[in-house]
Amino acid sequence: MTDDRGLFEHANDSEPRLEHGYCTDDNARLLTIASLHDDIGAAHSLSRIALRFVREAQMPDGGTRNRMDAEGRWTDGSSTEDCWGRSLSGLGNAAAHHDNPTVRKWAMRGFDHGAHQRSQWPRSMAFAAIGAAEVAAASPGHRAAHSLLRDAVESIGPLPLSGTWCWPEPRLRYANATMAEALIAAGAVLDQRRVLQQGLEMLSWLLDLEMAPGHLSVVGHSGRGPDDEGPQFDQQPIEVAAMADACWRALRVTDDSSWAGGIMAAEAWFRGVNDCGLTMFDETSNGGYDGLHADRVNLNQGAESTLAYVSTMYRAAQMQRVG
Repeated sequence: MTDDRGLFEHANDSEPRLEHGYCTDDNARLLTIASLHDDIGAAHSLSRIALRFVREAQMPDGGTRNRMDAEGRWTDGSSTEDCWGRSLSGLGNAAAHHDNPTVRKWAMRGFDHGAHQRSQWPRSMAFAAIGAAEVAAASPGHRAAHSLLRDAVESIGPLPLSGTWCWPEPRLRYANATMAEALIAAGAVLDQRRVLQQGLEMLSWLLDLEMAPGHLSVVGHSGRGPDDEGPQFDQQPIEVAAMADACWRALRVTDDSSWAGGIMAAEAWFRGVNDCGLTMFDETSNGGYDGLHADRVNLNQGAESTLAYVSTMYRAAQMQRVG
């Protein structure tokens, strides 16, 4: 799925669909995952490709372009949509965790370049906050990271004052657990107990909502409101990976082993412990399938789904290492 330019976005089965080109969202996800794998030659090569792509996507104003065609031409302009938030998440993780100091340096420069921007979209701010939290943990005096975290908290907003809907939005959308993770990360870094507690409360509520008897049953592609019931389809692997990431964050911050259950459920979802009893990855290619429908699996193995599978398996392995 990757050439010298970057990671292709879509696939037909396990073959990249070159005509759809590349996107910053996926290359930023790749940068995050590859930066966490030490001493693996393939991961180091992929992290450099992803870093170059994400840095080239950045514009002078700190915004980010998202789409490049198969010929290497950017087809859109600067924005602070998800691609901006994802890019800061990838750059922040690389700056904090990559074992190559040169990669860390260039990633930090990219993070600093984009961190002064702000997005009107709470999810983009949540993605950016994940990267900012990693930078702030590695460099406690990093003022831009702290500022971004404070603004992300404001962007996500408080919970409703009453009722059973424990979410700051009227409807669940996509990568939902990331919203809770951003608050958990920000609360821990900023030492704001109220923010941390809100993030943990949101994550606990979401996990309860998405747990069917014996398995994870995540929000479908069209989202979920207070009056909707599960199971829902088309279930997306990104939902499962976001849950694994958020539960791993909660486990690290609180040292409460009960969060391991969410990671285990996410791993099991890919292995077929889901609403349809169908495996969500290709055992030959190790690519993640693009979606779980009510009666079938979408067998295409696009970048987002494959990275979601790899990320979830990595979180499960981390959990097992720490006991």
